Amino acid sequence: MKTVGKLLAAAVLLVALVAPAFGAQTIRLAVTDLEGLEELQREFGEFQKVLNEKTGYEFEFYPVPSRTAGVEALASRKIDFVLTGPAEYVVFKKRTDAYPVIGFSRPDYFSGIIVLSDSGINTVEDLKGKKVAFGDVGSTSNHLAPMQVLADNGIDPRRDIEAMHVDKNVAWEALKRGDIAAIGMNMGKFSLQREKEKQLEPGAFKVIARGPDLPNDVLLVGTHVDKAVVEKVRQTFSDNSQELITTILIGQDNEKYKGMKFLPNIQDSDYNYVRSMYVTIGYPAYAQFVGD
Repeated sequence: MKTVGKLLAAAVLLVALVAPAFGAQTIRLAVTDLEGLEELQREFGEFQKVLNEKTGYEFEFYPVPSRTAGVEALASRKIDFVLTGPAEYVVFKKRTDAYPVIGFSRPDYFSGIIVLSDSGINTVEDLKGKKVAFGDVGSTSNHLAPMQVLADNGIDPRRDIEAMHVDKNVAWEALKRGDIAAIGMNMGKFSLQREKEKQLEPGAFKVIARGPDLPNDVLLVGTHVDKAVVEKVRQTFSDNSQELITTILIGQDNEKYKGMKFLPNIQDSDYNYVRSMYVTIGYPAYAQFVGD
């Protein structure tokens, strides 16, 4: 009987030791900018490890081939958390009632309208009837926001200009040749393009209109996720901010987050300016992704 008792005690101890490893709650995470699992691991692999360690949960990456697929996955509860941009957030919110957990701030994240300094174009109104280039259809800072900058300055981007969507390098060369009158783009990308420019001096370009700082990228969560889990994740970001930021900045694509800060008190109303962008480009329901 003593032997049986000892074996039983040992078994109980073994269960106690291994239970946490098998009992960790699995949470599925998607990132809408990255399509494949390999990309997710490369850009956010270290971030995933730290998040697992600090929360005690088991975060699994769930690749989504498109933003629309991400919405469908969240609506069907195949994923729990999604890291996405501001233009995408309002569609997720509209179609799934997901809500923000943590904001991923992006310093100097705003858009502007760039022209050549000697073009004779000095105001947005001077662009009426002219060709203006924008980036990828649906991009917050290279499409929607620049169009809103035009609207904020009295120009209807759907009627008063000839809008086109081209690669930023192609647009840059077209601007230099005079094939287009202006480019609407992310101002960080503008600074990089100007630094890389070999033919013209920095003073050859000027910004005739700038928009406000844009709402942040956001980690959002589906309403099916237990509130206690959400609060644990939010608190983990607050308690381990610098360590998590360091792991994010390992990824090459995540260079945009350099100098970032996690924002735990982000609100849905912070994204109303993005909703106005959808109205400006003719999508007042903001219930579908432009360009998908």
